[in-house]
Amino acid sequence: MRRLPEAELMQQRAQVIAYANADFEAAHSAIVRHFQRVFPHLQALRTVADLGCGAADITIRFARLYPDCNIDAVDGAAAMLQQARLTIQRASLQRRITLHLHRLPHCQLPNKNYDAIISNSLLHHLHNPQHLWSTVRRYATAATAIFIADLCRPTSRQVAADLVKRYASDEPDVLRRDFYNSLLASFNPAEVHTQLNVAGLNGLRVEQISDRHMLIYGHL
Repeated sequence: MRRLPEAELMQQRAQVIAYANADFEAAHSAIVRHFQRVFPHLQALRTVADLGCGAADITIRFARLYPDCNIDAVDGAAAMLQQARLTIQRASLQRRITLHLHRLPHCQLPNKNYDAIISNSLLHHLHNPQHLWSTVRRYATAATAIFIADLCRPTSRQVAADLVKRYASDEPDVLRRDFYNSLLASFNPAEVHTQLNVAGLNGLRVEQISDRHMLIYGHL
């Protein structure tokens, strides 16, 4: 099934509320555990860049997991960052998480490089995936832990519809619609390998971890 791109930004208030209130506990907890699995010797982080932070659920999980780190969290949607700000305040993490309104690749962060660069569910939104990979290259060194989690495109529309039914049947219509569209807009592992070759990021590994998720991780 060929890729069907979707809108790059989640701007509608209904989308933001549905996304912020969705039950991502299982998926997001698994993503954080996978970070620990693929970087088992990484005991502490000082600086983290989170690209496409959304409502900041993953951001907060990393802040709690690594209590000495400060996180620069980036998103291109002002409405999503408004929700993220509320979530971060409720978690009392506003001193350690700084939000930045930027749209890749036009991203200006305060640090020259970061101990870790993370991203969840951003890649499939981008019409040009190199906007993510060029940003990663700009802010990473050989020591930077690079960890990108994203959806993996199913083989057909029917499989996509089945995944929505299996994992989001109790969610609002807007979230189920966006989930379906995101599945159709996502890349498959072979396409990501090609993207990494073009970007000169051949040291990163691509691993499918579920029927709908994959990881791209490693070092430059």
